[in-house]
Amino acid sequence: MSVRVRRIYEAPEPDDGLRVLVDRLWPRGVTKEAAHVDEWPKGLTPSAELRTWFHRGGSYEEFRARYETELDAPEAAELLDGLRESVRKGPVTLLTATKAPERSHAQVLLELLGG
Repeated sequence: MSVRVRRIYEAPEPDDGLRVLVDRLWPRGVTKEAAHVDEWPKGLTPSAELRTWFHRGGSYEEFRARYETELDAPEAAELLDGLRESVRKGPVTLLTATKAPERSHAQVLLELLGG
């Protein structure tokens, strides 16, 4: 199993495997052609309310707990299971525009996927 997180602003690499955008909004300044995104499961991303709460100063630990609760919802759980299946088949790169991927929803997903 191979899964990792990269910023979408970084150039694609041959070993990226399946490239999955895990942000709800399309990143500014990146064309769809340049991004080389294979999947964009918006239902797997944090809700707008949670994202806003976190960006207004919420703690990462609380954000993580709330996000994991959101991931238990049927649609998100199904998408997460699909992503787990993709990871079993080959390399997966989770793409995000966040400036600090290590303290974001992408990191939570990475850890839930065994990365």
